[in-house]
Amino acid sequence: MTLNRNNRRAFLRMSAIAMTGAVMAACGQAMTAAPTAAPAEPTAAPVDPTAVPATAVAEAPVATAEPVLPPAPPAGPLTAAEIGGFDALVEKAKAEGELTVIALPHDWLNYGAVIESFKQKYGIKVNELNPDAGSGDEIAAIKANAGNTGPQAPDVIDVGFAFGPSSKEAKLVQPYQVQTWGDIPADLKDAEGYWYGAYYGVLSLAVNKDVVTNTPKGWADLAKPEYKGQFALTGDPRSSNQAIQSVYAAGLANGGTLDNALPGLEFFAKLKEEGVLVETMGNASLFTQGETPIIPMWSYLTLAMRDTAAGNPEVEVIIPEPVFGGVYVQAISAYAPHPYAARLWQEHLFSDEVQLIWAKAYGVPTRFAKMLEAKVVPAEVLANIPSADLMAKATFPSLEQLTASKTLITEQWDSIVKMEIKKVD
Repeated sequence: MTLNRNNRRAFLRMSAIAMTGAVMAACGQAMTAAPTAAPAEPTAAPVDPTAVPATAVAEAPVATAEPVLPPAPPAGPLTAAEIGGFDALVEKAKAEGELTVIALPHDWLNYGAVIESFKQKYGIKVNELNPDAGSGDEIAAIKANAGNTGPQAPDVIDVGFAFGPSSKEAKLVQPYQVQTWGDIPADLKDAEGYWYGAYYGVLSLAVNKDVVTNTPKGWADLAKPEYKGQFALTGDPRSSNQAIQSVYAAGLANGGTLDNALPGLEFFAKLKEEGVLVETMGNASLFTQGETPIIPMWSYLTLAMRDTAAGNPEVEVIIPEPVFGGVYVQAISAYAPHPYAARLWQEHLFSDEVQLIWAKAYGVPTRFAKMLEAKVVPAEVLANIPSADLMAKATFPSLEQLTASKTLITEQWDSIVKMEIKKVD
């Protein structure tokens, strides 16, 4: 798929401007029209309502010999209409009785509420595999369980953007187009329905103010001696999308470009040498306890963590510049043991209900622009989205840039940074 950088930025600007306009309208204020033109790079391009960001660094496990997979069963129906309508889909999904998901922590964009609402609405059991897995682990789980029909085989995946095209190429996913398919911007979905963008955010730093006196203002500040032993990644940079994106984003602030992620690796090697980067994998619990008091995460995670902490500890969220955005996509496993429940899950995710759950949790759902047009987004939801000005600054790499940076970071982390990021059980 060929991706246009101006188009990617234009959707984000369009969504941000629409959000600002809706908030101001709710307050009885007028908003000036969006500009019809923009300066040349590196500033944002003019607004194009049909254009979107294509993002999210792929995270892939360290290359190993690929297993020989059994042939996948024939792909299921492409739409609910082919099944006989939405009610027929619900009936078939209920007959299957269960759905298996993977890598969906309950505090990630409030997936706990998303899962619970699905169970309550349809009476379908949800098996939750490895909530803390990365995108590479999700793909590995499909391969490892190809042909199995038990609850260890994932029906659906939620992965970094570049894993959509690569999973299609590897024949690991099957197509389906939800009823709201037309609301998903064209550059955020596969034309045939093999994968489709669901939500996006920007990279940020969460800072535990009970431990960190002076808040770092950006990536470069982390190299200061005062942050020794305080900074931790939230995943393995050889397989975790969030960790890979963090290295990539840090590189942009330290001499790198979208076409050259090497300075990101060199910066992290410097953080390791100076004792700033710790080998413990950070998470919300360790952050709250003060063991990993500075961690990089998506904005919807750090802002939600700040709310959950409610001042104990005080959490400051910094969005360093250049602002770096990332989209996650959904897909159905080609080997899904519950293909109808998997389709119903996708319908659930792209419904107004779940798109608003994500928005309330500080994410920007990919149907958001169309939902704003339809006036179905409450003002209190708009208030949770990061500021329009900030989101309009976001940089979204092309698929080619993401693939190149992913390859560089995953393959050279061990030789350049030489540090294993260890998960604490």
